[in-house]
Amino acid sequence: MVNEEDHYYIGLALEEAKKAYIEGEVPVGAVVVHDGRVIAEAYNRRESDKDPTSHAEILAIRFASQRLNRWRLSGSTLYVTLEPCTMCIGAAILARIDRLVFGCFDPKGGAAGSLFDISSDSRLNHSIKVLSGVRESECAGILKDFFKDLRKR
Repeated sequence: MVNEEDHYYIGLALEEAKKAYIEGEVPVGAVVVHDGRVIAEAYNRRESDKDPTSHAEILAIRFASQRLNRWRLSGSTLYVTLEPCTMCIGAAILARIDRLVFGCFDPKGGAAGSLFDISSDSRLNHSIKVLSGVRESECAGILKDFFKDLRKR
């Protein structure tokens, strides 16, 4: 069930996605919230960093760990505009994030319900509660606009 906080924090992730769009990156944004406060924000930087791991989620998890000075992010929620890929959901599980809230599904690479559902795989030592579809049309819209603009160029 979506609450006002989820709606608000996905909005912050959308602001991060807009930064990525402006820089020519695939517009995905992520925010980590711990104990009711934002501790990390990031957006995709694969092109800028020349790094295949510079996904918004990975960067936000890294910044959150640095901010809390620990690798375990229990008590945290990861908000992201697009369903995480296998790498990103894996990082969230390894970081012991409790909850994932995302905007739109990724039918070509999603690993929290679309292609795979790694988030609740009982074979792993941690699972993440997932809420999907928060501000879905806005999150999907920025991606559609980006790829439409890219095809025009």
